[in-house]
Amino acid sequence: MEITQKLVLPFFSPLVYNIFMADEHSFDIVSKPNVPEVENALQMAVKEIANRFDFKGSTTSLVKEAEKIKITSEDEYKLKAAGTVLQDKLARRQVHLKFFDYGKIENSAGGGVKQQITLKQGIPQEQAKEIVKFIKTLGLKVQASIQSDQIRVTAKKIDDLQAVMQQIKAKDFPIVLQFVNYR
Repeated sequence: MEITQKLVLPFFSPLVYNIFMADEHSFDIVSKPNVPEVENALQMAVKEIANRFDFKGSTTSLVKEAEKIKITSEDEYKLKAAGTVLQDKLARRQVHLKFFDYGKIENSAGGGVKQQITLKQGIPQEQAKEIVKFIKTLGLKVQASIQSDQIRVTAKKIDDLQAVMQQIKAKDFPIVLQFVNYR
């Protein structure tokens, strides 16, 4: 009578894992603000405006509407001061000011002034094309592709991906870029 043994490998065995290892490594370049931090900064700015002496008795307000922040006040000086308070609170919460697009100051119906501030999310197509072009000029063996509002960079060597990250951080683009999904 012969006893036969079967070699049974668990699925996550190192031998099996090496067979399924990816040949390519990648990361994504995105531009997404931390929205809860933006809301916290807005709430802190509203509280400070309510308590500050130079805003007592004024109708200055900060209101978030979807992806926009609306500042209204009775004169331009107080509107700019409220914008400065908001910027200060955003900086303290470590939200970069490049995420915001400030509209022009307009006259409102009640004799006051208003301003719209737009929260920018994602990488616009023009900026994405510029970033991909910059990556291609580096001369590294990497591929960059635009995927809606983000850019995926792939390469066989992790060192090439790290070099791309360093070069992108060194170049000052007009938008804030983050690196996610590094694999």
